[in-house]
Amino acid sequence: MGEMSFLGHLEALRWHLVRSVIVIFILAGVAFCFPEILFSKIILAPKSPDFLTYQFLCKISHHWGMGAALCFTDFNFTFQNIEVTGQFTLAMWGSFVAGLVLAFPYLLWEIWRFIRPALKDNEAKAATGFIFWATLLFFTGVLFGFYVVAPMAIYFLGNYQVDPTIKNIFSIDSYISVVTTLVLLMGIVFELPIIIYFLARFGIITAAFMIKNRKYAIVVILIVAAVITPTTDIFTQMLVAIPLWVLYEVSIIVAKRVEKKRAAIPA
Repeated sequence: MGEMSFLGHLEALRWHLVRSVIVIFILAGVAFCFPEILFSKIILAPKSPDFLTYQFLCKISHHWGMGAALCFTDFNFTFQNIEVTGQFTLAMWGSFVAGLVLAFPYLLWEIWRFIRPALKDNEAKAATGFIFWATLLFFTGVLFGFYVVAPMAIYFLGNYQVDPTIKNIFSIDSYISVVTTLVLLMGIVFELPIIIYFLARFGIITAAFMIKNRKYAIVVILIVAAVITPTTDIFTQMLVAIPLWVLYEVSIIVAKRVEKKRAAIPA
């Protein structure tokens, strides 16, 4: 079979995109049919003192003899909807995000189907497991964002006041935007080892470079952890920082393995 022309590649890409969009909207439609689960049980859950993360931290606080230092019970903010179509629009947006998250494995499969013909046999073999690992890392990041980053950020931002006379009354779309952005962002951040794999594969980045700049990466990680955690205690900050640091170290290992395999391939 001859090589596909440029227009042929565009046509193939178009159908990959069409199928991906169809799957996203089908799953979004399913999510739209269950608004109570999507919003009350999931998206709005981090604003409740009964949220799993808050309960866990409170138990840890009492277990370590810290009293109620890590018990998040004061949620001094409320939500409001000021648009006639506001709640319907939110239902549409929330459903779309849910569809995007649920469709992620399929999107990866479509990406793989598109790039696979351009890879050599040894390159395709080396990338075996791409969909599995990328999916696992993405959903791990989503869960980390939902159970750690989002609740910490919501509690801090929701209770932050420059003056006690100013009450926090947020628009519901602002809250949902923060939650969905943080969750999706962490899903993408957790793809770091996959990104490093391909960068190292093409010689764009090396393990030596990452090791050399490790101290700067750790500083950035600690700053991010300090910004998004609502308390000044080291435990809560480390709860966020350690997984991100582990992710960086795993990426170094990935880069080393890629370099070792590249060196073993005859020129």
